[in-house]
Amino acid sequence: MRFVRMSLVVIVTWGVVSPCGAQGLRVSPPGKLLKDSRSQAARTFRDADHPWVAPETLSAWQQVSAALRQRLLVSTGLWPMPERTPLDPVIHGRIEREGYTIEKVYFASRPGHYVTGNLYRPKNRSGKRPAVLSPHGHWQNGRKYDAGEKAAGAQIKEGAEIYPAAARYPLQARMVQLARMGCVVFHYDMVGYASSRKISHRGGFSDVESALFLHGVMGLQTWNSIRALDFLLSLDDVDPQRVGVTGASGGGTQTFILCALDPRPAAAFPAVMVSTAMQGGCVCENANYLRIGCNNISFAALFAPRPLAMSGADDWTKKIETKGLPELKQIYGLLGKQNLVQARTWPQFGHNYNQHSRQFMYAWFNRHLGLGYSEPIKEEDFEPVPAAQLEIFDEDHPLPGDAAGVEDLRGAWRQASRAAFDSLLPTSEAGVEEYRRIVGTAVRVMLGGGGPKAEEVVIEPELKAIKGAVKERLDGVQLMRLMVRRGRAKVPLILLRSVGRELDQVRRVVLWVDGVGKRGLLTAEGHLIPVVQDLLAAGIAVASIDPWGTGEFVGAQQDPVRTDVDRKYVGYTFAYNLPLLAHRVQDVMTALVALPKILAGVESTDLVGTGAAGTWVLLARALAGDAVSRTLVDLEGFSFSKIHRIDDSMLLPGALRYGGIGGLAALTPPGLIVVAGTDGIPEDELLPLRRISALSDGQTVFSSGPLSASMIKRRLLR
Repeated sequence: MRFVRMSLVVIVTWGVVSPCGAQGLRVSPPGKLLKDSRSQAARTFRDADHPWVAPETLSAWQQVSAALRQRLLVSTGLWPMPERTPLDPVIHGRIEREGYTIEKVYFASRPGHYVTGNLYRPKNRSGKRPAVLSPHGHWQNGRKYDAGEKAAGAQIKEGAEIYPAAARYPLQARMVQLARMGCVVFHYDMVGYASSRKISHRGGFSDVESALFLHGVMGLQTWNSIRALDFLLSLDDVDPQRVGVTGASGGGTQTFILCALDPRPAAAFPAVMVSTAMQGGCVCENANYLRIGCNNISFAALFAPRPLAMSGADDWTKKIETKGLPELKQIYGLLGKQNLVQARTWPQFGHNYNQHSRQFMYAWFNRHLGLGYSEPIKEEDFEPVPAAQLEIFDEDHPLPGDAAGVEDLRGAWRQASRAAFDSLLPTSEAGVEEYRRIVGTAVRVMLGGGGPKAEEVVIEPELKAIKGAVKERLDGVQLMRLMVRRGRAKVPLILLRSVGRELDQVRRVVLWVDGVGKRGLLTAEGHLIPVVQDLLAAGIAVASIDPWGTGEFVGAQQDPVRTDVDRKYVGYTFAYNLPLLAHRVQDVMTALVALPKILAGVESTDLVGTGAAGTWVLLARALAGDAVSRTLVDLEGFSFSKIHRIDDSMLLPGALRYGGIGGLAALTPPGLIVVAGTDGIPEDELLPLRRISALSDGQTVFSSGPLSASMIKRRLLR
């Protein structure tokens, strides 16, 4: 008996009236599709408001901040942190200017991928100097940006700039002034800009495979920023205790992301990017899982209690002083450093890092990097270097022969990710705990947490109103219809139990989840399938649900459920919204939390997953701890490596990075697990579960064939 075939028949014959009436197994009223908060339009980076509630106590903030950092690391593909391979930096082409010099730099942030930039150094300064790391943002040609004479004239006319050189070359102006103030400054290229042209900025990582490995431009740039900081701190003339980071727009995103993850910067100034409004519109500012339940304000708060200042303009940062800064001050206040976070807006100017905001930054770094200047600090004029002279590679210093294009980089990155996962696989029982710590952290981010707490689950109608009053029958057993709520999400649940057995008399319950929802428990004629009747006859209660996108949420819909995903880049969708698969796993978790509240005397809860739900149930089991006794699932040959569409309902970004279905399921604690339907699943996806089960308790049973009725009865009725 293969349950998927049975379920497909039920889809076709859903209009048949079952023995329990036209209502069938519905919980909500017939005639309308069930809707909840997940029926609303998906969040996007373009939303006008991305709220975040700052914790009110220090202990709460410590928990939240730890979770935020883990989310950042997982989403950018840096969990666990990659190996820091040798940089082997090359510094050449010194350019002399009044009070400072400019040099050309390139180094390998990872084998075959080169970071390029200019190193500004003050003249006539001795000893260890403060340093500033400066990502440039999305200005045309990045580090080599030239606004042109016309645009420069307009900037001067409107009062944004004083000097023609700074108006035309505002990025150079920032580096020059900081160098003249005694700082060693590294101004480095984003991927695809200026001298970093081997890989396109917006192309190469928007496909399914990249999502499954959590590979993207944002992760690559974040790693480049970490390695750029490594380079800067390797210089003999840099004081590692006095390092600042500043960039604007996309460079502002890189600034607060780096500073959220790396403890080494002492002060930060992300310009025109931190806000509760638009969160960043580029692939380099969005990554899967990044902003689910949080926003850029929360990431900036991770820098606390180190000095943080921000600028705003007539753009999405216009309200930073009233929306964003108060939350940041609340966090800094919890740490007794409320005065170390500031923001100022210049609403008369558009998106910029102009003279006014630069001078605000100079004063901030002057105070917090110990530059020793009297304030106010006025920016000085300078002689700009033409863009062509800032090029890193020339005849004497050509682009290294091993510089990787996008396909070579993808292949090497994928291989490195697989090798990193393989290194996590334990060879003894002692390594199992570390595996579960690393992979478990990632999986909780990917699946939306470890499941709801008991107090977060609400059951309707209230149990006290229905106990002892259930008279509905289906095939001679009692049928109870309940709506379980988790926040604004709804989970329709039915509970079947033998007649005469009160709720508090039930000692065992099986939560059976099918890929089409509750109707998977019915035959085409509307009767309970025989194996369910056998379980009920043995005194075991059986519950079932419609996970999101099944049953009451779709009615008689026969087409495969697909996720509405941004076609340009999957991270634009899943940076703000959980994948459909994660919602379904959370619905299973919600039912597991609800059942002990319904059945006060239950002593054992078992899980059965059939159809597409075999995967959902197995992943829920990995999160469920000791809430489940036995688990039986049919994977029907499913493998994450078989997903090729970005709108596939089973797409779970990061799944292959952490070992596929077996790697994720290997988090399951000791206990009986029957994994059927393994035929067609690559052995390397099953290996982690096989190995860790063998090291733990050896109770995982694999079957290449389908999960049959006899197999279920043998495992659950003995």
